[in-house]
Amino acid sequence: MPGKKVCIVGSGNWGSAISKIIGQNVKRSNRFDPIVNMWVFEEMINDRKLTEIINMEHENVKYLPGHKLPKNVVAVPEIVEAMAGADIFIFVIPHQFIGRLCDQMKPHIKAGAMGISLIKGIDEGPEGLKLISEIIREKLEIEVCVLMGANIANEVADEKFCETTIGAKNKQHGQIFKELLQTPHFRITVVAESDTVELCGALKNIVAVGAGFCDGLGFGDNTKAAVIRLGLMEMVAFTRIFSQGDVSSATFLESCGVADLITTCYGGRNRKVAEAFVTTSKSIEELEAEMLNGQKLQGPQTSAEVYKILKKKDMINKFPLFASVCEICFHDRPVKDFITCLQNHPEHM
Repeated sequence: MPGKKVCIVGSGNWGSAISKIIGQNVKRSNRFDPIVNMWVFEEMINDRKLTEIINMEHENVKYLPGHKLPKNVVAVPEIVEAMAGADIFIFVIPHQFIGRLCDQMKPHIKAGAMGISLIKGIDEGPEGLKLISEIIREKLEIEVCVLMGANIANEVADEKFCETTIGAKNKQHGQIFKELLQTPHFRITVVAESDTVELCGALKNIVAVGAGFCDGLGFGDNTKAAVIRLGLMEMVAFTRIFSQGDVSSATFLESCGVADLITTCYGGRNRKVAEAFVTTSKSIEELEAEMLNGQKLQGPQTSAEVYKILKKKDMINKFPLFASVCEICFHDRPVKDFITCLQNHPEHM
């Protein structure tokens, strides 16, 4: 019986890091086809196509420089060609683009295919909250798991030990993805609360923006600890209100929860750009263009989606940290108000 064919949808910093793991693992298991297609948004780098560079030099010189990708990972610029015959899809693109890409993929999906989303973001639907996994599930009519955790891409690529969490409503699919993705350096726990896992991955980026504001304003580790604690409380409260599935406290103790939150508030791009937002007085869009080498920032965008959902439900006052991040990024609220919002948080009343 032929092995399952894997397609990685996306090739940025995180997509390239995860391709290192997948490329190595498929060669060690007869469950998977040994060739992995990776869909790459084509770009020109010094008059050469990025796909050509990846396929000849086995390095994503723009998004993950200095790391050799396995030779069995093949960069493909056309999504329909990349996904041909695929049984397993790894989705790892900025959440703003997922709907449009799924529309292109839909006519070509193989029966019985499955997916896993590594995308950290949410959308607003007509009923309120819309998870990225839901968008993929509805558009492609496939089952979708999620993977979220304290996983800074460069550290994963460097094979520095870390943990991650797979949320799988289908237990068998969760185990297939664990076999595909786990290594001695990248340890995986599979849990059933897929929606909670996914919301943790999205919401923690908002909190990290707040942590960056505090760094830019010159506050210390005590303040950042308060941001993390209050942010975690808002994450739990938001998930309990808006998640359709079960929500247990234990899931927030997995890598997708408190571990990812701490990592992102100290080391992630959302924190870094938010600090620069305070110290330079430039807009989020300007800083994204200057600092991220073509990558997209998810925290401010997610805060805007959350803000719309909360406003519709008249719940802005219950989530002052989430709300103030959006208002500071997009509604010209003074950044110093972020500390006031912490001081007057309902948790202290």
